[in-house]
Amino acid sequence: MAENETLECITEHERILQEIESTDTACVGPTLRSIYDDQPNAHKRFMEKLDARIRNHDREIEKMCNFHHQGFVDAITELLKVRADAEKLMGQVTDTNRRLQEAGREVTAQTEEVIRCRIQQRNMATTVEKLQLCIPVLEMYSKLKEQLESKRYYAALKTMEQLEKVYIPRVSQYRFCQIMAENLPRLREEIKEISMSDLKDFLESIRKHSDKVGETAMRQAQQHRTFNSAVAKQACMGHYTKPVYSLNGRTHTHNGLMMDDDTGDEEEGDEEVLTAQDLVDFSPVYRCLHIYTVLGDRETFENYYRKQRKKQARLVLQPQANMHETVEGYRRYFNQIVGFFVVEDHILHATQGLVTRAFTDELWNMALSKIIAVLRTHSSYCDDPDLVLELKNLIVIFADTLQGYGFPVNRLFDLLFEVRDQYNETLLKKWALVFREIFELDNYSPIPVETEEEYKLVVSRFPFHDAEIEKQQDFPKKLPMSQSVPQIYTQVKEFIYASLKFSESLHRSSTEIDDMLRKSTNLLLTRTLSSCLQNLIKKPHIGLTELVQIIINTTHLEQACRYLEEFITNITNVLPETVHTTRLYGLSTFKDARHAAEGEIYTKLNQKIDEFIQLADYEWGMAESDGRASGYLMDLINFLRSTFQVFTHLPNNNNDHASMSGKVAQTACMSACKHLSTSLMQMLLDTELKQISMGAIQQFNLDVIQCELFASSEPVPGFQGDTLQLAFIDLRQLLDLFMVWDWSTYLADYGQPTSKYLRVNPATALALLEKMKDTSKKNNIFSQFRKNDRDKQKLIETVVKQLRSLVNGMSS
Repeated sequence: MAENETLECITEHERILQEIESTDTACVGPTLRSIYDDQPNAHKRFMEKLDARIRNHDREIEKMCNFHHQGFVDAITELLKVRADAEKLMGQVTDTNRRLQEAGREVTAQTEEVIRCRIQQRNMATTVEKLQLCIPVLEMYSKLKEQLESKRYYAALKTMEQLEKVYIPRVSQYRFCQIMAENLPRLREEIKEISMSDLKDFLESIRKHSDKVGETAMRQAQQHRTFNSAVAKQACMGHYTKPVYSLNGRTHTHNGLMMDDDTGDEEEGDEEVLTAQDLVDFSPVYRCLHIYTVLGDRETFENYYRKQRKKQARLVLQPQANMHETVEGYRRYFNQIVGFFVVEDHILHATQGLVTRAFTDELWNMALSKIIAVLRTHSSYCDDPDLVLELKNLIVIFADTLQGYGFPVNRLFDLLFEVRDQYNETLLKKWALVFREIFELDNYSPIPVETEEEYKLVVSRFPFHDAEIEKQQDFPKKLPMSQSVPQIYTQVKEFIYASLKFSESLHRSSTEIDDMLRKSTNLLLTRTLSSCLQNLIKKPHIGLTELVQIIINTTHLEQACRYLEEFITNITNVLPETVHTTRLYGLSTFKDARHAAEGEIYTKLNQKIDEFIQLADYEWGMAESDGRASGYLMDLINFLRSTFQVFTHLPNNNNDHASMSGKVAQTACMSACKHLSTSLMQMLLDTELKQISMGAIQQFNLDVIQCELFASSEPVPGFQGDTLQLAFIDLRQLLDLFMVWDWSTYLADYGQPTSKYLRVNPATALALLEKMKDTSKKNNIFSQFRKNDRDKQKLIETVVKQLRSLVNGMSS
């Protein structure tokens, strides 16, 4: 068994040794590990086997070395012999190399010179080639600089475009080209800035020259209007026609300049016709537009131009504060506006799209609204009709001028109707002063005419016709109206002429003008003249005589209204029968003035009566009367008599005058008597009057008797029966009651229609009786009477009680 195990172990060790000899050293580990995994002490036996194998190999190596030793020694010997030859050969090679290097050094130097020359030649050829590419770029850039210096900006932009698209890309690798390329945008911006600066100068220039451009355009328009008006007058001899002026002669050239036909007078035919381009240099705007178009920034330029022109439009439309004071202020204002839109019209036609018709229409609509507002405001400040008329003429020329350029101006003509109203207002104010002056200078006396010539002169100024006066052969004569009547009539005609001036050139029909004249004349009569008459009538210094003359004057003026209508018809050639023809309202004006004058007559009479009554100085406690009427009352009656003589001395050769004066005199007389009666009654019943004696009653009765005598003396003819005396019936019955002391009859018949004292009111009788009874022990007018006749005192007290009961019964 032991032997078998030993053989197996030896065999295994052999296998392991073979694996170690034939295996890579990196894989020896597992093989050696298997030695230790076998039987115990196997590694010792393996080490023994390994040592035996090493000794075996050493013996084989030794045998091999012994076998080749002689050959190795022989080889070393031969190698030593070759060493000397090798050193000799090395020396020869080194010497040969040295001599070769010395011989080739000059060749090398010449070769390097040849190489350097060839490199220079190549570089020169390359440089020439590149310079041939660069020189055109530099030449173009130099040309660009020259163009910029000579302000040929459009050509400079074209040169820049060639540089960028053609020349610079060929030599873009060079630094100077890069600098050029970087510099070109800056030059473009400089060109834009310069051209924009030129545009700003242009805008400033047209801002300064707008006034001149507008003045020229408006002057040419006025020449056209004058010429067309002359043609129209020749076509329609003596007849009113609508103006036919228009700027039809205006044409546009290729650049949109305004050209006018030769339609002026012979003297004006030689005058040079100026256009917008003659006054303003438009080249900056064309150049700037072209530059921005080339640069692809046209929209920016258009927006800037339009924005600046809008700003300028607002400045142009801003009026001066004192523009309304002179016509020159309005003329400058219109000239600037016309100049602005003439320039815009030129730009519209001379450029393509810089401004559009929509833009100019927008500007015009904005301007038109502002113009109308400005004119409406400033014209309202004008109080001079001549200035308003000149303003109207300027507006017409202004509208015609712009209409010739295609701008709608209907709103301006509508505005003229408002200005016409303002013109009429100024005329009315002016004529109000004229009427006042006429009234102040009038003597309010019939017009005396000494000769036939004077009579014809008055009749030529005023349509006066009176058969009775015309039949009178002898002079002097007196015309019923005063001097103010023909003057007023003449001034009304002057007003119609002045109003007609405004209607000229308004492109209105004769019917419309006729209607305007009649309406304005109605305003003059119904408002201005009526107001002046009313103020005249109310003036303190106008007496009764003057008021009577005013009544006569208004009657004649009223009759003259139909002649004014004929006057207007002759001016306008519009027959009164035409539909919707306005009638003159002078009839109502003068009737109102007459009524006011009549009322003022009554008022002044009553005031004069009050002044006389204030002079009354009754001694209310007098024992008995003076036996004659009071002085103040006699003066009052004398005044009334002389006053009513004025009415009776009025011209009675005209039935209208006679009836008018008679009616006014009767009304005035009745009013005066009633007012006198009422004033006397109030004097008796004055609450401040506490005591009245019977003597005072008697004295008062004497005064009333004088009033009754005056009423019965027919101070004014035409009263029927005792109509005028009835004004004093209340006083008469009251005084009779106290004078007769007929209380029993009064109380018995009270309330009966046949009562003798029907007009005596119980309250009035009671008030007067209270003033006559005993109210105090001292200074009582009935003190003596009470001592002598106590029964009468008791009767008074009884009557007082009965009157009080009647008064209380009436109040309940």
